[in-house]
Amino acid sequence: MTSSTTYNAQSLRDSLTSRAKELETTLDKQLPRMKGGEANLIEAMRYAVLGGGKRLRGYLVTEVASLFDIPMTKSLYVGASVEMLHAYSLIHDDLPAMDDDDLRRGKPSTHIKYGEAIAILAGDALQTKAFELLAMEEAHESATVRIKLVKALAEASGSTGMVGGQVIDMEGENRHLTLPEVLNLHAMKTGRLICYSAEAGAILGGAAPELHNHIISYGRDLGTAFQIADDVLDATASAEELGKTAGKDNAAGKSTFVSLLGIDDARKEADRLVAKAIRHLAPFGDAADNLRALAEYVVYRKN
Repeated sequence: MTSSTTYNAQSLRDSLTSRAKELETTLDKQLPRMKGGEANLIEAMRYAVLGGGKRLRGYLVTEVASLFDIPMTKSLYVGASVEMLHAYSLIHDDLPAMDDDDLRRGKPSTHIKYGEAIAILAGDALQTKAFELLAMEEAHESATVRIKLVKALAEASGSTGMVGGQVIDMEGENRHLTLPEVLNLHAMKTGRLICYSAEAGAILGGAAPELHNHIISYGRDLGTAFQIADDVLDATASAEELGKTAGKDNAAGKSTFVSLLGIDDARKEADRLVAKAIRHLAPFGDAADNLRALAEYVVYRKN
């Protein structure tokens, strides 16, 4: 995993920072504070989804959509939807019955701050709110496009995607997994939502089948590279750097890319996947330079 990029790293950082602010504003507007009986629930939802995170998934949605001239006013709704879905998954992932983590994004996990019951319900509510955003006309004027977005997210996040991957991950604590099994686990648990984030931009843009497939292939390779980088960081970075407990996978005896390949070979595999992901962007020319830089960023990031 390289420490420098071929593409303009400063341009990407500026773009990520600007887009994160826009996504944060959209999320804030969609979760206004309330004074009724559900006030504590809303606060827990806001705590989980606002004020932290790289917003990579939301950025992917909006950046891919821009390749097809989709205005940010539409793609931000879809980007916010993915960020809500991701936040729900993190809330549930941190629960004692799952990965049992007290720290997330450098602050107490939602169940530590609000209790397990409210945390579970906040996750549930963020999940349903995510689909509500996709169904809004503000996301796209075409009901057909909105249905495609909803269907693809349901597939990416349900039993054949993120949730199914979490089950395989939990069961993997009791036995040694092979490399193909680990690849499948993370393609489902992590990769599917990252891939969806890219694909959603193509769906919004009504991409032709060939271009649509290029975007899906980019997202798939990016998702795997992201997870390999996560495994390397879990083995090499501190809790302060990560914003979450470090070394948990090794302590739990989980099979990871690092445990199966070693740190050096895991880094090489991440680099290979990034190069492959970048090749999928060839049809888009210079317009995809931020997506190329993003692919490189995911493997040299520090958290």
